[in-house]
Amino acid sequence: MPVACKSKHSHGIGPTVAGVKTVDVLVVGAGLAGLTTARLIAERGLRVMVVDRRRTLSTGIRTTGIFVRRTLDDFDLPDHLLGPGIRDVLLYPPSRHDPVRLTSDRDEFRVADMAAVYEHAQHAAESAGAEVTLGVKYENVRMGVARFADAEPVTARFIVGADGARSTVARDLGLGVNRRLLIGAEYSYPVMPTTCVPAFHCVLDPRIAPGYLGWVINDGWHNHVGVAGYPHAMRGGVRRLLDAFATDAPGVVAPAGPVQRRGGPIPVGGVLRRLACPAGLLVGDAAGAVSPLTAGGLDPCLRMSELAATVAVGYLRTGDQSVLSRYDGQALRNRFRGRLLLRRVLAGVRSTTAAEAAVALLRGRAGRAFAARILFGDGSFPDVTPRLAEV
Repeated sequence: MPVACKSKHSHGIGPTVAGVKTVDVLVVGAGLAGLTTARLIAERGLRVMVVDRRRTLSTGIRTTGIFVRRTLDDFDLPDHLLGPGIRDVLLYPPSRHDPVRLTSDRDEFRVADMAAVYEHAQHAAESAGAEVTLGVKYENVRMGVARFADAEPVTARFIVGADGARSTVARDLGLGVNRRLLIGAEYSYPVMPTTCVPAFHCVLDPRIAPGYLGWVINDGWHNHVGVAGYPHAMRGGVRRLLDAFATDAPGVVAPAGPVQRRGGPIPVGGVLRRLACPAGLLVGDAAGAVSPLTAGGLDPCLRMSELAATVAVGYLRTGDQSVLSRYDGQALRNRFRGRLLLRRVLAGVRSTTAAEAAVALLRGRAGRAFAARILFGDGSFPDVTPRLAEV
């Protein structure tokens, strides 16, 4: 049975003729992008329904939950849901010897309790008037009627695809689809309190993470141990490589509680060119809203959700299709050119010799400055906020 979480503030969502429920906007996917977009649209008085196949948002988590400083500065995130600040990043070659240590003079990263973040986002969306229904699997949409595997159909004026890197909504609406994907997996678990300085350990080793990195984050509260790479190059599969990496990865400590397993596809081809049409639009991973180089997706999803909500409301209130052109994937891609180039460079590191040489280049003054700009700079994702005033 679907789990309906209807808010007492819901904006008149109800049956129409023939008993089919009708809404202004149907959001498919209750991740951070979907729930944020739903909240922003509902706050502007439209009828919004969110569906997700998961019965609880604490399951199926696919992100480490790293929020960068720029996100923490620009968005109101509950402080009690965030771990201690991290200022130190260590970059290791395959040998794990002589890492490059970069230290910022301010907190650059905080890792969130993502189950609690999703619960908070769900509550905020419902308080704004959105209806959130869990345990419902979206199947397709035809002529404005969305159908589900285990619930009655819903008529929607507009569909928001927030259903992940392999979005079904994107295919149904004829929008762009992600074709360049990494596959990632990680273990997350609590650790015993420690006096060690929180640190982010990154290992460049194509044997365990072809085209990307292995990572360990120890913020003194939790350990996150993970790998990601191009699936065709991950010999034996991502889980086997994660297990091998976790046995001796730098920064790993013993679990002090239950171990959670996370994983899934990560789009790294940049924002998709075709993001919107009169039937709907895409947000989050479905839109390719992930930094092509670092593969970080939480900051992009929040920034694009604001623009997506404004565009959706503007279009639904005016019927002017030119409003949709403001949600322009190509314009964002043009601002990603440098990072897309660096993504291709990272993908080309295919041997341990090349990886050792790459890390060696970062040991000099220029190399350290370059690495610090990538890791601590504000350019991981373009700022779309100024465009909100245009819609």
